[in-house]
Amino acid sequence: MPPSSHMLDLDLKSTISHHRLAGIWKMMKGFRLRYIGAVTSLGLSALAKTFTFLLLRYFVDTYLIQQDNRIGLPYIALGFVGLAILEGGFTFLSGVLSSQTAEGITRRLRNYLYDHIQHLSFTYHSKTKTGELIERSTSDVDALRRFFSDQATNIGRILMLFIINFVTLLNLNVKLAWVSIIVIPFILAVSIFLFKKVSSAYESYQQQEAILSTTLQENLSGVRVVKAFSRQRYEMEKFEKDNWEKYTRGKKLLIMHSLFWPVSDILCGAQLIAGYLIGAMMAINGEISVGTYLAYSGLVIYIIYPLRNLGRIIVQTSTGLVSYSRVMDIIKEKREPLDQGDYTPQSNLRGDFAFLNVGFEYEPGDQTLADINFSVKPGQVIALLGSTGSGKSTLVHLLPRFYEYTSGKILLDGVELNRYPRKFLRQQIGIVEQEPFLFSRTIRENITYGVGREVSDEEVEQAARAAAIHDVILSFQEGYQTIVGERGVTLSGGQKQRVTIARTLLKNPRILILDDSTSSVDTETEAEIREALWNLMRNRTTFIIAHRIQSVADADLILVMDKGRIIQHGRHADLINQTGVYREIFNIQARIEDELEKELASAG
Repeated sequence: MPPSSHMLDLDLKSTISHHRLAGIWKMMKGFRLRYIGAVTSLGLSALAKTFTFLLLRYFVDTYLIQQDNRIGLPYIALGFVGLAILEGGFTFLSGVLSSQTAEGITRRLRNYLYDHIQHLSFTYHSKTKTGELIERSTSDVDALRRFFSDQATNIGRILMLFIINFVTLLNLNVKLAWVSIIVIPFILAVSIFLFKKVSSAYESYQQQEAILSTTLQENLSGVRVVKAFSRQRYEMEKFEKDNWEKYTRGKKLLIMHSLFWPVSDILCGAQLIAGYLIGAMMAINGEISVGTYLAYSGLVIYIIYPLRNLGRIIVQTSTGLVSYSRVMDIIKEKREPLDQGDYTPQSNLRGDFAFLNVGFEYEPGDQTLADINFSVKPGQVIALLGSTGSGKSTLVHLLPRFYEYTSGKILLDGVELNRYPRKFLRQQIGIVEQEPFLFSRTIRENITYGVGREVSDEEVEQAARAAAIHDVILSFQEGYQTIVGERGVTLSGGQKQRVTIARTLLKNPRILILDDSTSSVDTETEAEIREALWNLMRNRTTFIIAHRIQSVADADLILVMDKGRIIQHGRHADLINQTGVYREIFNIQARIEDELEKELASAG
């Protein structure tokens, strides 16, 4: 069974650390024994390789040169075979354990990130691009997976190889042992220098890759708009520009990586030539035996080239550490506390609201709402009218605590709104957004989404009828089991909107928020939806955002907003008799409808 979100929070929230390596070690909680087992297995594999060279030394010096046959050739051959099996077996075991470590950590990390992103605030999502979040949740997490499966394990392997083989060389010949590590400080110096360069280049590359992902995501989401306006060439040029920037940054990153290899090859090659030459002269002069020289020739390779790889891994580790920081930037974001609040009523809400001098700022000094004062009785319908950007949507988004008002008070059933837990409020409030969103699932699954209980077909059909979509659904070959395309592209705008209305109605909330929910439908369909909604909104407090006077004319209270303030309020009959914005909008819309009727009549 996958771990719960609570367990994930306990495991990963503590990985936030000022030191990235310390944070990565914390992230390995629960997998450290596997990691240690992987490194230990590699160490045993290295030990088997070392004993292979020592056995070679014995075979040459004792068996061949000294003709000491106390240990027969078959046993020596079995020794070589046995050591090869041990080396291969422990290498395989290390690969299994390191893979389990890497995949286990990244699986847990992906689950946590997915859960964490869904619990971040509306403010965070409004400021962060979707492509950026996708890039960090995929590419950066995969970079961490490679770090755990390859770099983290190989660092341990290389250190084990160096320690085991260097100690063995010291036992063979102290002079040769020290000669064999002269190059190490130079390799480490080059590695540390390039580590800083690669870190900077990789972070820049990842940032551009996120921009490219955002460009692609926006293009695919709006492909119908692109085709409708024939903007394919414009979008291609835009993508090509971002792609070229990624290419240049990627080329710089690869150059930084590739610089290490020629430098390290020259240093390691010089070291090996010098070591072989010195060892050969010592063998010729009788300072060491031929078998010792052959053993040294093999062991020195397992000192020099692992250290060469250590330099490579140090350089590549920079990408893992950069990705760790980018992932931690998301994890350290504070979650929206859904259960925060000290008051949860034992029964459903009545829907009695009082707004008392309410103000809201997205940023300090950026006044979005100011001096909002009105009251709502249970079961009343409140309509909000105003130009785009007047604050209508922001005002209703305060109700489910998507945003927190920054001044004044909002009372719900006599209790201040911020005392209610967000989770409870959102269970009691149903929202139909201005832009309908459907998942790529069946129509029935979209309608029942978020209900949280088993729903009968009769209930689903009742909600669909109320939203004037039931007959449309039945016209499809698969009916309610029809799969809608991504974002509901197989349905028209009006059909999508009616499905989302049915989804909200099935939830049976005490409070309804209809954010311009009939803007995507024709007049006839709007009338059908409005007629059904008025029946279902009975005994529910409802907030309607609309641009058509016809949609708000029957509301108990109409609020006309401008620049975050209420400039007019009252019923339709009162407002059309007042000089002001409402009457101007009414006259304009009435004139447009009259002209349209005349044109239709003349065309008929």
